[in-house]
Amino acid sequence: MQDKNSSLEAKPTERAARSKFITFLPLIFLGLLAMLFTWGLKFNPNGPQYIPSALIGKKIDFTLEQMDGLNGPDSKPMPAFSSTTLANGKVSIVNVWASWCISCRAEHRFLDRLAKRSDIDIYGLNYKDTASAGRKFLARFGNPYKAVGMDRRGRVGIDFGVYGVPETFVIDGKGIIRYKIPGPINAQIIKSQLLPAIKKARALSGK
Repeated sequence: MQDKNSSLEAKPTERAARSKFITFLPLIFLGLLAMLFTWGLKFNPNGPQYIPSALIGKKIDFTLEQMDGLNGPDSKPMPAFSSTTLANGKVSIVNVWASWCISCRAEHRFLDRLAKRSDIDIYGLNYKDTASAGRKFLARFGNPYKAVGMDRRGRVGIDFGVYGVPETFVIDGKGIIRYKIPGPINAQIIKSQLLPAIKKARALSGK
């Protein structure tokens, strides 16, 4: 016959074990989420840096402000750009950058190389910055952009779905967003992601 006292003593032990399990349950859940996230990045066919955007396949309407005092190669004021500018029948790149962004400095030399190609137009969206700081950045690191528009308050960035800088978008000839690369680009990303995305966008545009 089981001792009643031993039975009563087992209950607090069970409650303690249950309490510990409940305490660690959030940690277990977070661990599973981390494993799923890592698995998703590892087996992402577009590469670990690619994050799907809800705006892929959509066109947004926007107009950006001109950066005062910024001149182009012809010494004339560099224009801003808008959604109408991008819907010119030619695939283009919109690069979101800021003078305060350290990663933007790292990627800038790759944008300069890309800009030397006559078949690619790069537009710079200056994000939550000042004209003075933006001009100094471009004077120091070079200006690979065909046009530069200022998004002082980040409102156009919200329309693009920007959550950090730098970010790079491939826009087809109709002004539709076809691809998004969050984070700085480099030679490997240009080769494996950006150029294939441009080729695909041209096919979709019929160009």
